[in-house]
Amino acid sequence: MNTPYTPNISHILGALSIYDLEGAVGKELWKYDPNDEKDREIIIISFILKDLMYLSYRHRFVLMSALRDALDKPDFDFSKKFESDYDEYITMAWDEIEIADPRGFFVDIYRLASEVWKDDLQKASVEDQSTW
Repeated sequence: MNTPYTPNISHILGALSIYDLEGAVGKELWKYDPNDEKDREIIIISFILKDLMYLSYRHRFVLMSALRDALDKPDFDFSKKFESDYDEYITMAWDEIEIADPRGFFVDIYRLASEVWKDDLQKASVEDQSTW
């Protein structure tokens, strides 16, 4: 608990890593099309945001701030976040060529997290972050 938290927006997609879980989690995720607006919303709320609930509200605030910063950079390559890394035992449910608009996917994550976690993000935003 005393280790400083360094946000990495790759962690946001942790729920989409299905290494050794293809028959369970993969099967569930593959019911949805990440390029379909309604399916993407289900993926984000039911898998991604739900998976990140283990983080404290402060950690989620810092992670969303890091995502906002990345979204503010027009040249940021979001497709790299969908790449599998077999050396690190990361197999993504959909790889970078299957996501038609990787930036749009992360825009939707930010929008939905801002709605779903509204109270927690607001609570963290008014705290003195230098005391964390």
